[in-house]
Amino acid sequence: MADTEQQSGSGTALTTWHQQAFTAIGKWKWLTDLTDKATAVVDPLYDRFRANPALELAHGGRWVGHSLHPALSDLPIGFWAGSLVLDTLNKDAGGRGRFDASATLSAAGLATAAATAVTGVVDWSVSDGEDRKTGVFHGVLNSAAMVLHGASLAARVSGRRGTAKVLGAAGFAAVGAAGFVGGHLVQGRAVMVNRVATTGDGPNRWVQAIEEAELPDGAAAGVTVDGRQVALVRENGNVHAVDDLCSHAGALLSRGEVDGCLLTCPLHYSVFDVRDGQIVRGPAHHPQPVLPTRVRNGWIEVRGSLPQGRGRKKN
Repeated sequence: MADTEQQSGSGTALTTWHQQAFTAIGKWKWLTDLTDKATAVVDPLYDRFRANPALELAHGGRWVGHSLHPALSDLPIGFWAGSLVLDTLNKDAGGRGRFDASATLSAAGLATAAATAVTGVVDWSVSDGEDRKTGVFHGVLNSAAMVLHGASLAARVSGRRGTAKVLGAAGFAAVGAAGFVGGHLVQGRAVMVNRVATTGDGPNRWVQAIEEAELPDGAAAGVTVDGRQVALVRENGNVHAVDDLCSHAGALLSRGEVDGCLLTCPLHYSVFDVRDGQIVRGPAHHPQPVLPTRVRNGWIEVRGSLPQGRGRKKN
């Protein structure tokens, strides 16, 4: 029987149409240029006001627990969808002295879209690489939707309701396309998701992580224990351990700055208290999981959750 040999990666990669589409979009020169220009304007402003609580609130941050942008985006989509339904059913009340429900919904959509755009720009400011380009494309589509709905509202007010319906439908199509791109960023690229939600509870026993002498006071070190990346920090002789992957974007916290019990992410500068993993300053939305530590025979040891022993009472 002849031997067969299989080489990993030697076949043709399977790709989907949307993967191919986003790959092509990332190569558009005008989008690259626009991203560079937007970065040059937004980044200095974000750095200037980074410590402002209002900026963190625009992210959602520790007070909300997730980004505000996707939650707010439901409002303009809902208002504009209502306007489109009324237009489709010819229930858009026109004429003097009659309440114009479709125009009211269109205007409400524009108002809430402005707030949604602000939170979107704030979230975009802490994105990186190709995600920035995709985020700009998402913003371009949403901007087109706002312009079309604004023109639709103007036509509606001036009595050109046929034109208003066409513009409103086109605007809603742009919103749908923008939503698809936004879904790709979150579900396909894991932008603004909790990066430590699936790190697990292990190790389920004490594991040697690093020799005690290798972690001086006021320093951080990154180790891997049973496949879990852990950041160790020594503060006034006390050793603390948190997940090394930042919950915000997955940067290694062990490469960040240590200030007492505070550890700053080197990528987007979220600040965590290593004693309890809580967020001191965003843009992170989720705290860092904390692991117990101990020093035994010159080694710093860490563990996750220990299994409940037989016959042992739960506290």
